[in-house]
Amino acid sequence: MSVDLLLGLQWGDEGKGKIVDVLTESYDIIARFQGGPNAGHTLEFEGIKHVLHTIPSGIFHPSAINLIGNGVVIDPVIFEEELEKLTPYNIDFSTKLLISKKAHLILPTHRLLDAASEASKGKGKIGSTLKGIGPTYMDKTGRNGMRVGDILTKRWKDSYMALTQKHLKMLDFYNVDLEYDLSELETQFFESIETFKKCQIVDSETFLHKAQDAGKKILAEGAQGSLLDVDFGTYPFVTSSTTTAAGACTGLGIAPNRIKEVFGIFKAYTTRVGSGPFPTELFDDVGKRIAKIGHEFGATTGRARRCGWIDLVALKYAIRVNGVTQLMMMKGDVLSGIDIIKVCNQYKTEQGLIHHFPFDINNESISPKYINFPGWEEDLTQFNSADKLPKNFIDYIQFLERELNTPIKIVSVGPDRKQTILR
Repeated sequence: MSVDLLLGLQWGDEGKGKIVDVLTESYDIIARFQGGPNAGHTLEFEGIKHVLHTIPSGIFHPSAINLIGNGVVIDPVIFEEELEKLTPYNIDFSTKLLISKKAHLILPTHRLLDAASEASKGKGKIGSTLKGIGPTYMDKTGRNGMRVGDILTKRWKDSYMALTQKHLKMLDFYNVDLEYDLSELETQFFESIETFKKCQIVDSETFLHKAQDAGKKILAEGAQGSLLDVDFGTYPFVTSSTTTAAGACTGLGIAPNRIKEVFGIFKAYTTRVGSGPFPTELFDDVGKRIAKIGHEFGATTGRARRCGWIDLVALKYAIRVNGVTQLMMMKGDVLSGIDIIKVCNQYKTEQGLIHHFPFDINNESISPKYINFPGWEEDLTQFNSADKLPKNFIDYIQFLERELNTPIKIVSVGPDRKQTILR
């Protein structure tokens, strides 16, 4: 059986958690393939909002098995906190949640290194979530990280101490004033490891291979967004993992020829958390309105998100890099009541207009070229079928489909799973 893939096409926060939740009833396995607790996947149903950081977004569906793949980095402390928050919902984690032996662990000193590195950059900060993600991936590629499977060995604490001592020496390099109590952090970490050991820890690639042979339907879930990809994003203001479709192959052990549908998720506008270039960013009352109505605050950090108009140059780029076959547009309801909707379809540069996503989109050298669309007054949250949507909104969707050359199959008109329209 083939594998479908779902990922974000902007700078993250597109609404992946909601869509995975909506789609899960059609799949047997939901598999997270990269990132770590820097992710914040928000789900809302029955009037309750849930935020997941490490656990896949299909966890609330009793029929689905949820897998944390080898490409994910895991903080046992945050993971345990997630489990505790889900306790009231009587989820059988022993059978519904699997963890890859090859996933890497975030140690307390990884978080300290993250904080020290960011503090040392001063005004050049990249906007890290300070969850230890970057240092953990550095240890992974440096071939001295700790993997989940290591905690099942007798000498895992020796390995832990060796890596921790290395990190403490590295902290001295940054020469920043960082207050911490390592013994307290370690006590919490070791306690969480014991909870961690109670979960199903598996050879995830073998599990997925057997599932494919058995005809199981698998949905691979990405974190962050394509424009934060370590290779194809707005470097250096990116995350430390591969957020594009290629990451599903390396992060789960799935062959490229097994991927069938690639679902790409984007907002009807654009947002970004932290530093980095953002050509269509708004600094006026419209931007403030979008932020307020859209509740644009990071699910992980709580930081206010920067808001701007939709950027089709960047979207086309992300669609091609990922091989997207279907699009899903989120938060069209947030734009209701805005008289003129702007769409960026080209960049202005010193060399003239360009349609492609260049090596560098530094705001000083690039500005957006817009086309205008009439807005809509109707409250989209009140609609439940595609044929009843306002004409101006339908025109907006159809224009995007033509420009992006990809069908928009799902339109979200509110945060609840019920506020999802199929086209």
